[in-house]
Amino acid sequence: MKAAASKMTSNVTIDAYYDALPAQVRATLEKMRSTIKAAAPKSEEAVSYGIPVFKNNGPLVGLGAAKNHCAFYVMSPQVMDLFKDDLKDYDTSKGTIRFAQDKPLPANLVKKIVKARMQENETILLERKSKQKKK
Repeated sequence: MKAAASKMTSNVTIDAYYDALPAQVRATLEKMRSTIKAAAPKSEEAVSYGIPVFKNNGPLVGLGAAKNHCAFYVMSPQVMDLFKDDLKDYDTSKGTIRFAQDKPLPANLVKKIVKARMQENETILLERKSKQKKK
């Protein structure tokens, strides 16, 4: 799998990213992809830094696969902190949740995280607009 990921360039398509993955990993990430789309139906998908990401008023979340795990990129230490109790059984870092390739994160948790990120992005957008009006 690492070979497939290393062959990807910045112009790789979202479908090409998923198609390059082993079937079990692809199924896990596709399930999470569907959950994210349901939670953020107006989000746009793109590839950024070689991984599929969702954007909604800025970067929202991303998904990725490595040799021994999958990752859900929350892209927010603040949101990670909000869900620290829910994430205690997962390997986490500042803005990333790593999980088994054959076991997607619970859909309910993914939806909550995505909605929290959407709210965070909306708040950031409103703050920027407010600052621009003051200039």
